[in-house]
Amino acid sequence: MPRALILALLLCCATARAETIMVSNEKDNTITVLDGGTLKLVRTVKVGERPRGIVLSRDGRHLYVCVGDSDRIDVVDTTTWRVVRHLPSGSDPERAALHPDGRRLFVANEDDNMVTVVDVDRGLVLQEIPVGVEPEGLGLSPDGRYVVNTSETTSMAHVIEVDSGKIVANVLVGARPRFALWEPDGKRFWVSSEIGGTLTLIGADDWRALGEVRFSIPGVPAEAVQPVGMVLSGDGTKLFVALGPANRVAVVDVASRQVERMLLVGQRVWNLALSTDGTRVFTTNGVSNDLSMIDIQAMRVLRSVPVGQAPWGVVVKP
Repeated sequence: MPRALILALLLCCATARAETIMVSNEKDNTITVLDGGTLKLVRTVKVGERPRGIVLSRDGRHLYVCVGDSDRIDVVDTTTWRVVRHLPSGSDPERAALHPDGRRLFVANEDDNMVTVVDVDRGLVLQEIPVGVEPEGLGLSPDGRYVVNTSETTSMAHVIEVDSGKIVANVLVGARPRFALWEPDGKRFWVSSEIGGTLTLIGADDWRALGEVRFSIPGVPAEAVQPVGMVLSGDGTKLFVALGPANRVAVVDVASRQVERMLLVGQRVWNLALSTDGTRVFTTNGVSNDLSMIDIQAMRVLRSVPVGQAPWGVVVKP
């Protein structure tokens, strides 16, 4: 084998080994930490009750964990792997998104129909923004100007101006919207609707729906095809969509809005994360209690490994 190829392979493997995957486990109140190269268990971290949404600090030193039944955000130090702080969150925090400034954490409070803005440096609530019923999804625009909240029972995407805290648009989408994801240029965002079984693409110039994607899987009942988490490929051309109890990840071509293929993963796939080198997608499978790894170039599932009970959120740290 040529020396240059050997060096390239060694570099690739070293990069993969440097990656760390973190998974929140809703039913056993833990964070599972995996080696990104081998997918071997590194450690298990105890946190508060019912951890779901997780997000990394900008420098990767801290993991913010929404512990819904504890009504707070746990802060995990990713060096010592200990909970070092508790942040206020409002009632039943489900998902969070960190502003590009690294300071403002936006938290969806499912029980009290609020988006809470938390200053992570000072540990203070800066603002509470009333939204629709059962807020969950949170998506910050790349420039940090807007945050989109999806409210499950209201079936709306609420566009909030970050600095003022004012809702500038309410967009009707499919039933039970769960996730909001902006495209890298900030001109459009996607909303997944679990019960509606659709994706809605919304333009940021006038906050109108530009189109819709529907899913159909032979042999799978339509009511079992439930889009939830999403992630874009590194080049922004492919959208990977978790389809819940359909046990599949859909691959959508962003330009044509066509479903290109379905990839079979574990049971009740919830959320997704992209590897730091953009070559793989990791999925949390909430009923089979495992994490699956998808090779993007080959478009196939490479393997699945056990994690905790009812895995929900997933993030990747370089």
